[in-house]
Amino acid sequence: MTLGRLSGAWVWAIPLVFVLIWSTGFIVARFGMPHSPPFSFLLLRFLLSIACFLPWIWWAKVSWPQTRQQWVHLSVTGILIQACYLGGVWAAVKAGMGSGLSSLVVGIQPVLTAIWLSWMSRPSSDCEAPLPAVSLRQWLGLSLGFIGLLMVVWHKLSLSNPLDHVTPANMLFAIGALLAITAGTLYQKHFVQPCDVRTANTVQLMASAVVILPLALLETEAIRWNGQLTGAMAWSVLGLTLGGSSLFYILIQRGAAAAVTSLLYLVPPTTAVMAWFLFDESITTLTLAGTALTALGVGLVVRSPR
Repeated sequence: MTLGRLSGAWVWAIPLVFVLIWSTGFIVARFGMPHSPPFSFLLLRFLLSIACFLPWIWWAKVSWPQTRQQWVHLSVTGILIQACYLGGVWAAVKAGMGSGLSSLVVGIQPVLTAIWLSWMSRPSSDCEAPLPAVSLRQWLGLSLGFIGLLMVVWHKLSLSNPLDHVTPANMLFAIGALLAITAGTLYQKHFVQPCDVRTANTVQLMASAVVILPLALLETEAIRWNGQLTGAMAWSVLGLTLGGSSLFYILIQRGAAAAVTSLLYLVPPTTAVMAWFLFDESITTLTLAGTALTALGVGLVVRSPR
């Protein structure tokens, strides 16, 4: 399917559908984690996704990356974004962090990315006037985003619900996931050349499966298959990996990379609403204010100067 065959309504609907699908990743973790250890679930998700991509690649006669270097770059990106990012998020949720808070923590990723890009944009020549690594507007946005995050975390610290609380362990997992997806995004932007999204995803998934395998073997908890876990696995493979990746590819084809980045800021509040509806995770005035303040801060950081 090409963009030319998409109707105008579908083109306008793609960003909305993308946000909704992307936001369900944290919800799926809450559905699956009571019945499976995180790394075993992810290993099965990666393997089943590979099993779905391979026939699609064969049927579409898609070419694979041509050089060993590109295989290495795709593997590194996959390990950071798939294995480390997803592993950190799922481990955090397994350790008791709520879906809304975990999505908010990793939602700071555009801030870190913008700060890094701002730092790298400084002039390299001594003859040029030095530019600040981060502008005053970006520092303001970063501060507001951090204050908003603290507002949400402070509320979570007061909860006695064992399924939705903040501990040093699950916060460390979430921050590790945040750093992993930030590093993976920057690495892919700098090193990975454009290629077909299906073969690129397959290479990344294969590398991620190799990294996750020993962690899954170390887990002592058994997988308890039931309808809830089966549904979570099916949606993870078909909805998140195949569907979400395909929509992301279509958006990039339209030249909407900046728009895709801005769409990611809608994920934390969307996830919070889903978690409230499905898991009765509380949404208070402080939570809403913290989410809004974080969104405002992120917007100030990434907004291009006039």
